[in-house]
Amino acid sequence: MIQVDQRILKKLFPLRPEGVYFPKYSFGFLLVIGGGEFYSGPPALSTMAALASGVDGVEVIAPKRAADLIASFSPNFITFPLEGIRLEKKHLSTLLTFTQSAQEVSKGNAAVLIGGGMGRSEETKEAIFEYLSQANVPTVIDASAIFALEKDPEIIKDKPFLITSNSFEFFTLTKKEIRNLSHEEKIEIVQQEAARLKTTILLKDKPDIISNGREVALNKAGSPYMSVGGTGDTLAGICGALLARRIDPFEAAQAAAFINGKAGELAAEELKESLLPTDLINKIPKVLHL
Repeated sequence: MIQVDQRILKKLFPLRPEGVYFPKYSFGFLLVIGGGEFYSGPPALSTMAALASGVDGVEVIAPKRAADLIASFSPNFITFPLEGIRLEKKHLSTLLTFTQSAQEVSKGNAAVLIGGGMGRSEETKEAIFEYLSQANVPTVIDASAIFALEKDPEIIKDKPFLITSNSFEFFTLTKKEIRNLSHEEKIEIVQQEAARLKTTILLKDKPDIISNGREVALNKAGSPYMSVGGTGDTLAGICGALLARRIDPFEAAQAAAFINGKAGELAAEELKESLLPTDLINKIPKVLHL
């Protein structure tokens, strides 16, 4: 069993050699698909965390209200507004076109993060389900997108996907209730379900449990002050940034869990109950080169 620590950062974030020119998107291009009628924060936080984690570009695709709000947060943000107040099946061709374009412009250094703030309306879940059925790019499936898989989780089999779930989302995905189980029992079930679905699962717990069905890794980095909403969105954004670097989902999940947890620890040392997800994001650069 792997115990995740800062050594993984030395491997994935070596210093870039002097005198070498790296074209844009050499270190990844991430599409963040999220937001809805009520929420613009989740995709914005994921985007901020992804950029802090070294991805070369992020584009947010969201319903118009959310996209416009996110665009106003920073000149570093690129957004594409979808017509309407929520994701619907009529947007599917747009999502697939943007996904293909991202792969082409980045020469394959592309990934997708989908789910944050999208809501659980039936039409949105159906649109997400259809997108995941057709897409085959490295993808982080988070939040609302996990609920979209309830219809038939097996569509994700053998695809380069990473699922970031809490215990309730894990139950929605697998129908396995784990909240009151011992940590050893949770490890066994997460590994079994990752093997059954032929995917990688990152269960947010203490410690976090990560499995691709063959191996298991545990991440102990983190702080009890990370209970504030939004720290899962930062984790998802970091995962997306690493997938866009063509890092294997199992290894990307390990590194992202450590980065997110360690950044939370550093922020909590100063702020305790006042910690916000943006404070965590501000600590990511310090963590990357510990």
